[in-house]
Amino acid sequence: MSLVLAAAMCMGVVAESHGQDTRRRRRTEEAKPVELTPAQVAELTRLANERKLNADDLMAAAKTFMPSGRHDDYVLFSSGGQSGQVFAIGVPSMRLLRSISVFTPESWQGYGFAGDNDHVIESLKINGKVVAWGDTHHPALSETKGDYDGEWLFIGDKANARVAVIDLRDWETKQIVKNPLTISDHGAAFVTPNTEYVIEGGQYATVLGYGYAPPEEYKKSYRGMVTLWKFDRAKGRIDVANSFALELPPYWQDLADAGKNASDGWFFINSFNVEMATGGVEKGNPPFEAGASKRDTDYLHIVDWKKAEAVFKAGKAKAINGFPVITLDTSAAEGILYFAPEPKSPHGVDVSPNGQYMVVAGKLDPHVTVYSIDKIKAAIAGKKFSGKDEYGISVLDFDAVVEAQVELGLGPLHTQFDDKGYAYTSLFLDSAVARWTLGGEYAKLNPEQPWKLVHKTPVQYNIGHLCAAEGDTVSPDGGYLISMSKWSVDRFLTTGPLLPQNFQLLDISATGTTMPVIYDSPIGVGEPHYCQMIKADKLKSWKVYPEVGWNPHTQRLDPNAPKKGQEGVKRDGSNVLVTMTAIRSHFTPEHVEIQEGDHVTWRITAIETTQDATHGFCIGGYNVNLSLEPGEYAEFSFVADRPGTYPFYCTEFCSALHLEMMGYLHVKPRGAAEAAPAVPSTPVAAGSN
Repeated sequence: MSLVLAAAMCMGVVAESHGQDTRRRRRTEEAKPVELTPAQVAELTRLANERKLNADDLMAAAKTFMPSGRHDDYVLFSSGGQSGQVFAIGVPSMRLLRSISVFTPESWQGYGFAGDNDHVIESLKINGKVVAWGDTHHPALSETKGDYDGEWLFIGDKANARVAVIDLRDWETKQIVKNPLTISDHGAAFVTPNTEYVIEGGQYATVLGYGYAPPEEYKKSYRGMVTLWKFDRAKGRIDVANSFALELPPYWQDLADAGKNASDGWFFINSFNVEMATGGVEKGNPPFEAGASKRDTDYLHIVDWKKAEAVFKAGKAKAINGFPVITLDTSAAEGILYFAPEPKSPHGVDVSPNGQYMVVAGKLDPHVTVYSIDKIKAAIAGKKFSGKDEYGISVLDFDAVVEAQVELGLGPLHTQFDDKGYAYTSLFLDSAVARWTLGGEYAKLNPEQPWKLVHKTPVQYNIGHLCAAEGDTVSPDGGYLISMSKWSVDRFLTTGPLLPQNFQLLDISATGTTMPVIYDSPIGVGEPHYCQMIKADKLKSWKVYPEVGWNPHTQRLDPNAPKKGQEGVKRDGSNVLVTMTAIRSHFTPEHVEIQEGDHVTWRITAIETTQDATHGFCIGGYNVNLSLEPGEYAEFSFVADRPGTYPFYCTEFCSALHLEMMGYLHVKPRGAAEAAPAVPSTPVAAGSN
């Protein structure tokens, strides 16, 4: 194909191949038909040759380029790994839109820098000690009837067994809950189809409730767990009082997925180390990786969560560290928990959009194993068990519950789905994405034989998770898929020994063997693990806060928010209250005079109402930095224990007179002459709004 023809295709045909995506784009005017002049074709060809671009490169560029002012069709919410944050990325442009602060203080957003007794810092405490980082793994968008609704986002912290709630109206973290049973987890967060519960699966077995036992007592004293955090949608908070957990054997539980449609009311969890290996190379024992992979199979955990909920509400749970836990004995007696053999060392269980099939991939098996919910229910009803494990949990007969096994390649991990009857599985060792056909009712959606590998696209390199557009829902979109490639090696400029991960965008809009990589995007922060991709038009984000004086922590107008004309400094003994407003290009008041040793409460309202007219506020030396979005109210406190004259200023470039938006905090040393009582400052005329 000539580059001239390729250029024409890029400018004209791409819109047709992505017709459904083009129709969704937000546009200020109707797109005009592309008519390239001969001079433009010649110039495009010259540029392509000069930059050594081929026809596929030009096509990929046309598919991903978003002109200035045009918005992406999708938003990808990705875990931020050891950064402790969440990244929001536009698709198909792959532009980073926002980093959302969660488990790590972050100064630009003023997250964790609000003086003494900062509510963020308080929420990051574990057993009284601040743990100011997290290892975020699995974001989960809230769902209604199994479809993303764009209202809430949940994210787990593997390192510290915490779950956070993010409000997608202002994209800020509202709540962090610490699991009182375990030190760390992995399978968090996943939601039930109507976000009744946020599921937090465990990982490494321990003594529940922060207990102690030596490795020699592993089978007796160590346990796994899965927690069902009740979500109160009206309040936008996890309801800890109505949450509960299930005790699990000391296998290492991994990822989870909630059933939907045909499997609604169930959820599924992988496990590994069913061998219950305890390692100990320092004592001459086999290492964990050898001991935990001896068996040919591990156990897929199958949980009837609605039955578990009824048992919890009936008061049949046991308190561990003050938290209700349904014991293994109760789960066995009530028919809550079942096991099914699964390929050893699995790392992913994914439920098909119709809820009929659960796809499991064992890292050491080239196949994916597909389980049928209908067969699982029939096996339970017919008591088709192959026995029980050491803890009395019934193990379903493998042949009775398996629908199919599909050979895909080396190192299969995770699976996503599209709208054409295809499934997509990451192949870690092959460094590829496999496309294969689903069976059952999906067989009519494509001409290939069901349960068959169709194509593999190489990615760079060692792909872990992957994410298709709305690929975890009852109605996936197809179109785009993200490969979360762990190694980038030669893909980008070397940045020293520490290299970024590589998010690669694949075009999966066509059927059959066409599934090219069309964009490489370096992610140079943390080690992202998983992501979910939602239609951008489902997000109902605020442009500014609903009212001036809005408190983002309570999501309502705050009665303490200072109003224009009410600014000033008031003293009550050694307690000082500062009330301030911020608007382009000044703070009111501009001078705040206090005494060494005073306890200061400082309240600020950003009285801006214009979108993107954000101000910052910092006091150097006192570790205070705030982000004040339009209409926002913020409060912080500190003890003035260091006398001096401290400039405060706006940290966000907000106007032509931004540098003039400042003032002074005067902290008089003890013993200095008393200052005249402070009076409210005279309001200053607002700058341009």
